[in-house]
Amino acid sequence: MGRVTARHRVVRIRDGAVSERPDTLVVEEPLEIRLNGRRLAVTMRTPGDDFALAAGFLVSEGVVAAAGEVAHIRYCAGATEDGANTYNVVDVRLADGVPVPEVSLERNVYTTSSCGLCGKASLEAVRTTARWRPEQGSAAPLHLTPAVLSGLPDTLRSAQRVFDRTGGLHAAALFSPAGELLDLREDVGRHNAVDKLVGRALREGLLPLAGAVLMVSGRASFELVQKAVMAGIPALAAVSAPSSLAVELADETGMTLVGFLRGSSMNVYAGAGRLEPLPVQSPAP
Repeated sequence: MGRVTARHRVVRIRDGAVSERPDTLVVEEPLEIRLNGRRLAVTMRTPGDDFALAAGFLVSEGVVAAAGEVAHIRYCAGATEDGANTYNVVDVRLADGVPVPEVSLERNVYTTSSCGLCGKASLEAVRTTARWRPEQGSAAPLHLTPAVLSGLPDTLRSAQRVFDRTGGLHAAALFSPAGELLDLREDVGRHNAVDKLVGRALREGLLPLAGAVLMVSGRASFELVQKAVMAGIPALAAVSAPSSLAVELADETGMTLVGFLRGSSMNVYAGAGRLEPLPVQSPAP
């Protein structure tokens, strides 16, 4: 199994003083995901939770939505010329009867790009493959308060163990509506961190995540909203800005999307109805 961190000597300059010292870096390595033996995608990731990452990736692509649809996930031995196992190639075998999607150039561009296909094609792809509506499978509608949301970034940050050593990782976490931390994953790619969360939930039979809030450490891209929709997550919060297409997808699918979540300040871009009714002041004329 690959290491999560590595050591490297650096020249450190502080206030004119120069010294040489070892520094801790986050490891970044490629992971090739194969589906029934055929190459599907390659992503750059931090080693660890690779099976969950692969499973979560397949959820976001609409290939699987339940643990029983996956027969097994294994590392591929002999992935190099000398037959060594690099632990950088995983093969996902679908259960009997689960349709195997056609692996095409268009699909590979869509799944490996950070922004997906453009505009309406992206929205249509999610609309036709999403298995759940927001809160489907939940006993009660999700209700959130600004006070709970404002506490999520600090909770997420305090739980980032590898970030404290490297300063180079994104994090994604699942929270209950009361602000309880349910699970957290770190990775060099924010999309990988979300896939690891969703994949763990899939393998534990927890999808759809109708009663959870997804919190991410960076911006809210279209891809992250897509992954939340495909996992049945009704609310996504980010410490930075969303993209226009992310807002459009959240609005269309009924998701709550919060950006610039910093302390008690936040912008609610879609799904404000899940927050407690707030008096909204009209701008001064």
